[in-house]
This record gives sequence, structure tokens and C-alpha cells, in this order.
Amino acid sequence: MAAWRHGSVDVLLSSYIVEELRRVLPRLVNRHGLTLAEVDDLVDALSIQAEIIEPLASVEPALRDADDQPVLATLLAALKISGADYLITGDKDLLALADRYPIVTPANFWASHAAL
Repeated sequence: MAAWRHGSVDVLLSSYIVEELRRVLPRLVNRHGLTLAEVDDLVDALSIQAEIIEPLASVEPALRDADDQPVLATLLAALKISGADYLITGDKDLLALADRYPIVTPANFWASHAAL
């Protein structure tokens, strides 16, 4: 987050991803340590400050969870629009496609970009 706030990282999201964060992050409070108020503030900041893009119309038959199609479609749009480097996610179904798409875990991203 600090790298994004300092302009070292550009964040591109779709409305779908913003709403998914709003829905999922409160259930993961034990993992990330944010309070519910902090989750709300984070999602609000992302929805205002990140670049919101429209996912491409696409379907990836190898994706195990159909609910992740809009997330992958957002990556495809980001690659086309801005030449994005990665989709950063902890979602195992999306990570299963990392051999075909530039998808990395948050830990792997920061391990290779710690200086940002």
C-alpha cells in the first residue's frame, strides 16, 4: 500500500474487484489484522484512487471458479490498456493459471519488488 501511495505502483481494478474486496476482506480479519473500519477505509480509498477499468469480455475455460472470470477479465483489460505487469492475488484458482498469465501472490510480488 505504501508503494502505491508513493506512486511506485499503479493499481488498476474493476468495479467487480472493488465490490469483491468489500465483500471478502471483512471475513479475513484474522489474516490481515485490519479492523472492519480500516477495511472500509481501504476499499473506499481503492475505489477512489485506483484506476477503475472495464474487464474484457472473455471466458477462460481452464478457470475452476467461474466467479473469478471477471477478475481474470480485468487482468486481460489491464494488460491491453496499460501493459500491466501482474495480477496480484492469493486466490488459488487464479494462481493455478500463473503458467499462462502474469499472476503472482502478494508475497512473491513483494519478494521481487521489495525496494519499491
